Order: sequence, then C-alpha cells, then structure tokens
Amino acid sequence: MSAYDPIARLYDPWSSSVIEDVSFYVDEALDSDGLVVELGVGTGRIAIPTALAGVHVIGVDSSQGMLDVCAERAREAGVAELLDLRLGDLRHPPVDERVLLVTCPFRAYLHLSSDQERLEALRAAHGLLRPGGRLVFDVFAPSPEDIEETHGLWLEREPGIFERADWDLERQTLTLSVRDDGRASTMTLWWLEPARWQALLAEAGFGLTACYGWFDRRPYRGGEDSVWIAHRT
Repeated sequence: MSAYDPIARLYDPWSSSVIEDVSFYVDEALDSDGLVVELGVGTGRIAIPTALAGVHVIGVDSSQGMLDVCAERAREAGVAELLDLRLGDLRHPPVDERVLLVTCPFRAYLHLSSDQERLEALRAAHGLLRPGGRLVFDVFAPSPEDIEETHGLWLEREPGIFERADWDLERQTLTLSVRDDGRASTMTLWWLEPARWQALLAEAGFGLTACYGWFDRRPYRGGEDSVWIAHRT
C-alpha cells in the first residue's frame, strides 16, 4: 500500500495552498504536441488544470486511493475523457505510448531512495519520449533555516491539518508526517544537491535545456528549489 492511500482524501486540503507550479506545468503541456505523461499524478492537482486547457494526460501514480480521488475530480470538472489514469511506479510506468512531454511535478522524484532508483526512473522517462521530447520536474534541497524552523515540530499547515518534518542531514532524508483528526501517514523523501541531479540526467541520456530557481523561470542561482527541463538526446 502506498503511504498516500491513508491520506488520499486529505491530500487536497493539505496541499490547497500549493498553486505556484500549476500554470508553469500547464504552459509546458500547451507547448507540447498533444499527449502528456504525468508521473506522480496524485489527485490531479496539475493534471486536471492541464486537461481543462485541452491537453490529454496519461497520469501514473502508485496510490490507488489518489487515483480514485483524481478520477472523481476529473468527472466533476468535466474532463474525465481527457485523463487516462494508470496505477504504476515511477521506475516502471505502464505506458507504451511515446510522447513529447513527460512531467513529474511536486518533487515526486524525491520518493526514490538511491541513485540506482533515480536512474531507473529517469531512464524510464527517457524511454517514453520521442526524439526531442522533454522531461520537466522539480525537486528541492532544504536550507538550514527551513530545517531549524520545522525539525521535529507538529505545525498546523492548513486548518485542522498538521505536518511534522524530521530531517536527517547525514542520510539526506526528510521523514514527513501528516495527520488530521481521523487520518495519518508518514513518508520518507530523499534529497540531492542540484549538481547531482544534473549528473544523473546526463547519465540517463538527457541534455539540459534549463534549470530554474522557481516557477517564474528565473535562472537557478542557488536556493532550495530547482525546476528542471531536460531533453532526450
């Protein structure tokens, strides 16, 4: 069972304030030619606005609970016919189609625990792309200030929804817990420095198109967040 299954119905209110990346990914989808593969589609936070813009999306996620919520939301939004939802892993997405855009939003690659797993996932994304196709994703590496302000504390992230971050600097892991009155889950994220992501992309057969420091496309010059656009070479 995925760590997201117990909180599938909690996920949308938990992430309700995260909107800064939506228009970025929708714009990337509109710049592609038709079908898009979104890895880690979740409840459709990105995929449904993408479908509302008229783009067909194959959405892959390892949580059936999250996919069920996504399907409901797609029906409510009137775009169910534009979303093809599939249960699967980032490293082995169940996709035979070849596309010009693969996305992996909201730091989903941080669920991969080793360079071997990251390379598997990046090579899998590479294999889904047609010549010249792009992989777009975002990740983070925490700042000392963020660690100091959040480590070991239960913080009310949204009304009635609490989040706790336990950081391990040696292992470069974040153990993230979330709960409300009736639901709870804990998951682990593994972060890397940007230079390592760039090296892994090259090893997986990608060329670097751009690395941004935020979704407004400012160049990356250090900081927690990095947004990557890589192309199949």
